[in-house]
Amino acid sequence: MVDPAPRLAVSVAGQGPMVLFLHGIRGNGRNWGPQLHVFSAEGFTSAAWDARGYGASDDYEAPLQFDHFGGDVVRVAEHFGVQQLHLVGLSMGGRIARNVALRFPERLLSLTLVSTTPGFDALSPDQVRRFVTEHRNRTPDAVRRLLGSRARGEALDELSDSLSRVREESYRKTLIASVAQDRDAPIENIRVPTLVIAGDEDKVYPARIARELAQRIPGARLVMMRGAGHLPNLERPGRFNEILLDFLKRRSS
Repeated sequence: MVDPAPRLAVSVAGQGPMVLFLHGIRGNGRNWGPQLHVFSAEGFTSAAWDARGYGASDDYEAPLQFDHFGGDVVRVAEHFGVQQLHLVGLSMGGRIARNVALRFPERLLSLTLVSTTPGFDALSPDQVRRFVTEHRNRTPDAVRRLLGSRARGEALDELSDSLSRVREESYRKTLIASVAQDRDAPIENIRVPTLVIAGDEDKVYPARIARELAQRIPGARLVMMRGAGHLPNLERPGRFNEILLDFLKRRSS
């Protein structure tokens, strides 16, 4: 556990440059299971956190300030004695990761943004309302809508398990802080090597958002994964790992 309070649970495997994986708003560190083993075997220290209030990490008092998450990333790095790391964030994790890239660029070797957005200003009012409604809805159809047409068979069960582990109070705080505080970030100022990954069937964030992210971040590379929805790392881990490994190895050699 990473101290001080709220203590953060982090799963770690392997040795080498650290890759820290950040999950989405209804996820936890277990979502990165298909990545932890592979990347640790490829010469990286693979780490996946449970954000504050999620998974095995501590709950916390008072409302959430979205910037707390960025400070938590730095806490994790300091706990493991890591000066610089590769940061990979999915959805909410991507919004946290790009804030770290803007506030603490000296801490990053690279930045990978997966199925994410520069902030809620990038969405129309209708899209924001739909985001809130769909993220509160856990019907089987709503869960399936998160996945693309080429998702592996186990992905639905793993996603359903992840949703069942969400702690409602922490989730509610995170949702409120996200919509109220996470405005359009000045991503044109990001100066670390950046990869943008998105599924071409993502129903949460339209493909145009990923294209705009890559266009606005200097030198960013965009990869659209065919047949993938909002969780490409869970849906098509083989292809996702191939894309990410190629990017990271070029920046760790």
